Amino acid sequence: MPAEKHTVNAIFYVVITTLLSSIFWVLINRSGHMEAAGGIYLSALMWAPAVAAFVTIGVRHLGVRSLGLRWGGTRYVLWGYLTPLAYAAIAYGLIWTFGLGSFPNPQAIVDLTGKLGWHMTSASAFVPTYFLFIATIWVVLSVTRAVGEEIGWRGLLTPQLVSRFGFTGGSLLTGVIWAAWHMPLLLFADYSGDTPWWFAMPCFWVLVLSLSIILTWLRLKSRSVWPCALLHASHNAFIQAFFTPLTLPHGQLTRYVIDEFGVAVPVVSAVFALFFWFRRGQAMGERPLEPVAA
Repeated sequence: MPAEKHTVNAIFYVVITTLLSSIFWVLINRSGHMEAAGGIYLSALMWAPAVAAFVTIGVRHLGVRSLGLRWGGTRYVLWGYLTPLAYAAIAYGLIWTFGLGSFPNPQAIVDLTGKLGWHMTSASAFVPTYFLFIATIWVVLSVTRAVGEEIGWRGLLTPQLVSRFGFTGGSLLTGVIWAAWHMPLLLFADYSGDTPWWFAMPCFWVLVLSLSIILTWLRLKSRSVWPCALLHASHNAFIQAFFTPLTLPHGQLTRYVIDEFGVAVPVVSAVFALFFWFRRGQAMGERPLEPVAA
């Protein structure tokens, strides 16, 4: 496929994604809450990239196989699942070690046991049980949302941009588009955590660009979106539902180092991204990506 057609495909896809997403940006931002309407708006927003991908392959006459919907190998799915757990554990381990926060948070345990309907008073019983709950049921539920994004960002957009701009350019450009897609939520809803937007934004951009490199590597190496969906779901589950809420703040500084909008996770994920970037040749291989013509 000529290079300009990859560019046209990508532009067409981004336009359709933006049009579909704008509906749910407005609904979420008018409410001011990410989980408004019981999370239905957010789920629909996260599936807008997938719907746009299917529209694009229909209008632009691309093959469904180009979306990478095949399994791709258990090995790479496990890589996707375990990578966020690794960089989150390192980041939060550093936070706890240097006294910027501590683990666990007793009040969070009380709040979570109430929400879950559990009857556990000791941290030694609650923490491992809750971890297993997050690592299994929560991750599976998170996949149902994450795969909607990944079919679009990694399934369709990444191969088009990598074919046009190479691994580095394609990864970073996909990351820029992916990060920009989150900006209406970060600026106008409650997606920036406890940090002010001017601090949350650069941290989030570093995180997303780093993850885009890792996700591009997994997408190209496995030729599947499923490792990417598992990484996306695992990231959301472990950071948003386990490490962040169970970290006890030590003063005001803690909020500037935890979560996706503090410095620790973006910095550690950037180191992981370098590891994958130096091995980008393994992902590119000698074969073309997927068939792009129906």
